[in-house]
Amino acid sequence: MKRRIKQAAVVAVAGVLLVQPVTVSSAQTRAESLLSAGKPTTTSSAESDGFGGDYAVDSDLTTRWASAEAGGTEWIAVDLGGPAIVSRVKLTWESAYAKGYQIQASADGVKWTDIKAITDGDGGVDEITGLDVATRHIRVNATVKATKYGVSLWELEVYGARTGDGDIQPPSAPAGLKQTAGTANTITLGWEPAQDNVGVTGYEILRGGNVIGKSATNTFTDTSLASGWDFTYAVRARDAAGNLSPTSATVPAKTEDTGSTDGTVIAVSGDIAKAELPSAHSETAKVVERIKPKYVLTVGDNQYDDGTIAEYRAYYDKTWGKFKSITKPVPGNHEWNNKLAGYKQYFGKIATPNGKPYYSYNIGDFHFVALDSDPVYNGGGSDQVSWLRKDLAANSKSCVIGYWHHPRFNSGQDGDQKSVAPLWNEFSKAKADVVFQGHDHHYERTKPLNTAGHVDEANGVRSVIVGIGGDSLYLNFKAREGVEKIFGKHGVMKLVLKGKSYSWEIIGTDGKLLDQAGPYTCR
Repeated sequence: MKRRIKQAAVVAVAGVLLVQPVTVSSAQTRAESLLSAGKPTTTSSAESDGFGGDYAVDSDLTTRWASAEAGGTEWIAVDLGGPAIVSRVKLTWESAYAKGYQIQASADGVKWTDIKAITDGDGGVDEITGLDVATRHIRVNATVKATKYGVSLWELEVYGARTGDGDIQPPSAPAGLKQTAGTANTITLGWEPAQDNVGVTGYEILRGGNVIGKSATNTFTDTSLASGWDFTYAVRARDAAGNLSPTSATVPAKTEDTGSTDGTVIAVSGDIAKAELPSAHSETAKVVERIKPKYVLTVGDNQYDDGTIAEYRAYYDKTWGKFKSITKPVPGNHEWNNKLAGYKQYFGKIATPNGKPYYSYNIGDFHFVALDSDPVYNGGGSDQVSWLRKDLAANSKSCVIGYWHHPRFNSGQDGDQKSVAPLWNEFSKAKADVVFQGHDHHYERTKPLNTAGHVDEANGVRSVIVGIGGDSLYLNFKAREGVEKIFGKHGVMKLVLKGKSYSWEIIGTDGKLLDQAGPYTCR
């Protein structure tokens, strides 16, 4: 991620100085702390309820503020809760960044003064230092957008020191942070209590730099973590006045490794490489690397926007490309924008082992069938359906798993797709175990479903959507019949095959265990 540090000086607008610079000596006498965390925000607009301004001050780099796509100048302002001397502002941009923007200050949240203007923004992380401005409100005013979308910030961080009357002294940084216990899915932390002139009211716990919990005492247990995973933690204290201490030193911690030596580990995900770097697919690739799979299955739309060879080489290859030799892919509709030319050129015979973009193979007691759903989705593909029928009829393995791009049954924005029923129905006839799909950018796990989409525990097929590999998530879903778990977070499936049974975990990019299913016994 790019990081720029900009020195700033206070400037006046129309000859009126609404905020006053303070001398360096006065700023140096105050301990700098994060002033904006959890403070009230106002914005020019928000893309939806899930992208409000509060997500830019929640100390969580997995949530963000996003403005509406239409419109001109967009802005986000934060009320620091009282007068303060602001020393620096740190902006962590999403890919929809501002090329031109101003850092503005205000005493009342109404009249604003530019204190720094940026005209050559390039995204990533911008850190504007040397401000030393007495103010209560800070605003980022984006006047020139870098993309056709709006503007979006993962985090807006304002640092400095509180001034004025009342309790303005923050607690001391907690010391002695360490891991005191742990299991396969939990880590327990402990630390020495922080000191404060009035009294500490609680602590905020950070994992990987993101706030993940709070504690009223000097202990905390982090739960629902992936096994055998390394994490980093820090902690900070708050007092009754809302003053936030400096963050403690960061310490490593690790969950117990349950091991997968008695099974075959396979990574599964789809809708992966957005045409930008760094991106979420950079993070999901790190999850795959830590899973250490024997095989990688992709469920289509591996590369956006059109799956050209240039796009594959520029993006997918830089992240998921390191697993190319063990990947067993299928294409999606975005690869078909390029008539599969880039897909075939990039993957070669891996993608077309029999000269077709659909194929099957065996792993132990499991028969896998990889399909190209786009022709069927668009009303064709009869030759593929005939091949599928013959392939399943000839199968002698106890367990059957299929995967393709377009879901037959789907709680997401695209809904159920009757056009791919010919594929689903063949698996239903064969009493297959589970089908993995993508297309809608969320995760969804159902009970076994019959050909009409109703729950049928005895004869149905489990449906799983894993369109969470890196492209922008779709959050407008409503659980249909049979859904056991549904969410919109980036991650990777860790599928484990053991004899004639299978199970999986969904591991988020932050190492959280987002879902756990099975073990299921094959029919």
